[in-house]
Amino acid sequence: MPSFDVVSELDSHEVSNALDQANREVTTRYDFKGTNARFEQGEDLVTMHADVEFQLQQMLPILHEKLIKRGVDIRCLEVKDPETTNMKSRQVVLMRTGLDKELAKKVVKFLKEKKLKVQSQVQGDQVRVTGKKRDDLQEAIASLREGEFDLPLQFNNFRD
Repeated sequence: MPSFDVVSELDSHEVSNALDQANREVTTRYDFKGTNARFEQGEDLVTMHADVEFQLQQMLPILHEKLIKRGVDIRCLEVKDPETTNMKSRQVVLMRTGLDKELAKKVVKFLKEKKLKVQSQVQGDQVRVTGKKRDDLQEAIASLREGEFDLPLQFNNFRD
């Protein structure tokens, strides 16, 4: 039976390239001269460091711009509140990947409401969609692309 998986993933290589470009732009911009403004990449997060909170507000659009240019959907970003200590400010931006249970249930419910000839089930941080015909699965993918979800969805592991 044909099937595919609905997932939400980030290309970590593209994210690191975007961060390199953002760091390069911060070091060359005049309004950041003489400051210690920079981006640092963690496991599933990006930490922005600056001298004052205003600079953090200036750095966030730079990050968004570079991620969009590299093809990374910014709906996966979760921006936390800035923290200021000892004349230094930092802000954490979480990179959300994987479908949590709530979003996975929303995807399953969305497919059932469309009354398509497919079955869907939650498998960890992804949703497996199966159907009898390839056309039914392609219709399910098209309807999921039209749907409004918190995270960007990707469709992989398509099997006939």
